[in-house]
Parts: sequence; structure tokens; C-alpha cells
Amino acid sequence: MVASISPQQVDSPVSVTGARRTTLVEAESPAVRDPDVRAMLRAKAGDELAFASLVTSYQQRLVAVLSHVVGSVEIAEDVTQEVFFRVYQARSSYEPTARFSTWLYRIAHNLALNRRRDEGRRREFASPVDDSSSGARPIERMLADKSGMMPQRQFDQREMQSIVTAAVNTLNEHQRMAVLLHKYEGMSYSEIAEALDMTAAAVKSLLSRARDNLREKLEPYVNDADASDERGR
Repeated sequence: MVASISPQQVDSPVSVTGARRTTLVEAESPAVRDPDVRAMLRAKAGDELAFASLVTSYQQRLVAVLSHVVGSVEIAEDVTQEVFFRVYQARSSYEPTARFSTWLYRIAHNLALNRRRDEGRRREFASPVDDSSSGARPIERMLADKSGMMPQRQFDQREMQSIVTAAVNTLNEHQRMAVLLHKYEGMSYSEIAEALDMTAAAVKSLLSRARDNLREKLEPYVNDADASDERGR
């Protein structure tokens, strides 16, 4: 719950101890219920530890998502560093209008697309990301949960990652990012819409088309697996 603010606090945003008080705009914003927003507000006030906590919380999550966008863990790590640099630069002008993650991923999305375009068209598809030590990734769990086509025969982990990554890489940039934000970050349609600068209705349509496209790409592998099961009986 946001603390009440006196008229004196509105006129004087800095307390006698030097700590920055919450402004009226920040206090009225529903976004301040987000603990990460509150951490960013502390960073805005000069709390370096608060900013470091945000980096710790989001660094690997950003790399995981962006590696699907730029096609390389190494490039994703570079983009992630640039994202946090931009966030740090913008801290003094930060105003909480949405969840911190929504704002962060909007910056990340724009930087990742710029980097992808800068890399040129060296490859038609990005290289599969090898994170086999971390188990099945959310994108693979999404396909199993949502497509209704999980084969009885389990592909080995590396094979599944290659197949799914290739399928995801056939999606256009916005479809891919929408799927990743929905499944990695659990964002709602409205939050994804803000991150990608589109309407919630457009995001809903985008995700529907992405699932259809993934289902179409993966169906031959599912059918092959089912046929193998039948022959083995």
C-alpha cells in the first residue's frame, strides 16, 4: 500500500535526511506496487545497490530471451549490457507508468532488433542456442502445453532444442518476441502490447498466428514420432 503524502511532501520532494521522497505522480501510479519499480525508484534516488539488484534479477532472463531474437548467446549478452547501460542512463528521468519488466523489455526489444539488423543477413536463420544444462526451456514447454501435439516418443534434449529453435526462428520478429515475453516473463497481452508498441488486440492476434505457424512447422515431426510409436507396437 502506498503511503499517504502531505501537501508539504508534494512541494518538497527531498526530505531533511537527503533521501528522495515519492512524488505524487509516482504514488498514484499502480505501477509502484511492482517491487522492481520501487527498486528502480530507489536507483533513481541514487541507490546503487537497488540498481545492482535489478541487474542480478534480470540479466540472465534477458540473455535467455534475446538469444532467441539475435541468434547468439554472445550477442545477447552484449545487447543485455547495452540495455542496462541505457536503463542506468535514463534513471534520473524514470517515471513508473508500467511494470518495470515491461519498460525494460521495450528497451531490450528495440536494441535487439537494431543489433540483428546491424549484423546483416549473414545467416537466414539464427544458430540454435545450446543451454542443454538448464533443462527444457519455456518455449519448448509452451509447445507441449499449448499445441496439444506432444509426441509419445520423447526427442532427446539437443534434438528437441534444434527442432524448436528452427521453428521459432521462422516466426517474424514481432511474433517471436511476443511468444517469448508471454512464456518467459508471463506478460499479459496489454503488457506485451506496451513493450512492442502495439494494441492488446494486435498482440492476441500475433500470438494466435505464431502458435499456428509453430504447429504447422512442428507437425511433420509429431506425425513421424506417432508413426514410429505405431510401428513399435
